[in-house]
Amino acid sequence: MSSPHTTPTSAGSLSRISGRTDRVAARLVWYRIAAYATGVMLLVLTTSVVLHYGFGDTRLIWSGPVHGFLYMGYLVTTALLGTSMRWRPGRMVLVALAGMIPLMSFVAERSVTHEVRTHVAARSARGSG
Repeated sequence: MSSPHTTPTSAGSLSRISGRTDRVAARLVWYRIAAYATGVMLLVLTTSVVLHYGFGDTRLIWSGPVHGFLYMGYLVTTALLGTSMRWRPGRMVLVALAGMIPLMSFVAERSVTHEVRTHVAARSARGSG
């Protein structure tokens, strides 16, 4: 008895490719949400720091803990997406650090989205062709 081989064009192979690309696409959506939320809250936090130390205004003091909480979610989504994409640890660290520099999470999000969508499209094309 021989075991059945799975070729790149067999049904089992296509479902694995489709399942993996679906998982990567879902993780990209969560990463994008976390990147935008973290970026917006970091801008609010930056405004809070300027208001607090420049003018003694503490109305936005709540933004520090909120940004910290959202940043933890950003770290988790970055790690999940990075492992799905098989990024090197250095790449994941750089993307994760983008959530700590004002406006950088938006830049990183655009770059990561382009990279992941290109990867998913190429992987889908290989699976269907």
